Amino acid sequence: MVTTAATTRRRSHRLPYLLVLPAVLLFLLFVLAPGVYALVLSFQARKVTGGLLGSTSKVVYAGLDNYRSVLGDSALWTSTLRMVAVGAIVIPVTVGLALLFALLLDTPRARLVRFSRLSIFLPYAVPGVIATLLWGFMYLPATSPIGGHYVDFFGSTQVFFSVANICVWGGVGFNMVVIFTALRALPPEIYEAARIDGASETQIALRIKVPMVLPAVAMCTLFTVLAALQLFNEPNTLKPLSNAISSDWVPLMKIYTDAFVNADIYHAAATSIVFAAGVLIVSFAAARMVQSRADLAGKGE
Repeated sequence: MVTTAATTRRRSHRLPYLLVLPAVLLFLLFVLAPGVYALVLSFQARKVTGGLLGSTSKVVYAGLDNYRSVLGDSALWTSTLRMVAVGAIVIPVTVGLALLFALLLDTPRARLVRFSRLSIFLPYAVPGVIATLLWGFMYLPATSPIGGHYVDFFGSTQVFFSVANICVWGGVGFNMVVIFTALRALPPEIYEAARIDGASETQIALRIKVPMVLPAVAMCTLFTVLAALQLFNEPNTLKPLSNAISSDWVPLMKIYTDAFVNADIYHAAATSIVFAAGVLIVSFAAARMVQSRADLAGKGE
């Protein structure tokens, strides 16, 4: 009997490890291993030998030469500024609309809540490439039903808003569901007490609901920041339709072009390492912001 109980306890202790094992294996195979390989490539370069004919080449140790080249690459910094410009539009608009829709759906007078929630969430379920193609045809003057004959959606300035628009409507639904779920978890007695005190629905939303769901809003902001840093599908899919989008319009497009178009995998590997380090720093800062917001909300309660 004791042996059976001990065996059961050992199996129960092993269960969590077995459950996370597939995720750990996938992380090792598709994240860590490629990252280590890219790190190794970033310290290498291909040297052409064979005199004037350059008939042969070999891989040599390059030290930090690739990283010096990356940090001095003006095209990379310009593409980073474009990514930041799009993110400056996408992040506040996405989170703001998600919060607005969640608050509207949580009002007592709201009708067709399930249908509305599904309609807002539906664009998130559409693959990004397909959604970008659909928006691309809506932007083209020959096929545009939204005024493409009068507005140049692919202009050098307008293209930032065109790309941001696709990103916004692809991410609002997910963030709205997160915030709406947080609103539904709040005790309804708080709203009833506020209504008895004479508070309007707008006052309840701004002074009670928004402060209490700030941790969810902060988490959605973190998700949106990470998505903005990974901007690739939208501009890369729109590139054949617009002369304003170059092959190095954002950092990930530049890395892709260097590696698979220009066949300079060593420079691309160094760029990816630098970019990944920047993303980690921004992610850490955003995570700290989320934690601070959650702590402030907890103290407020």
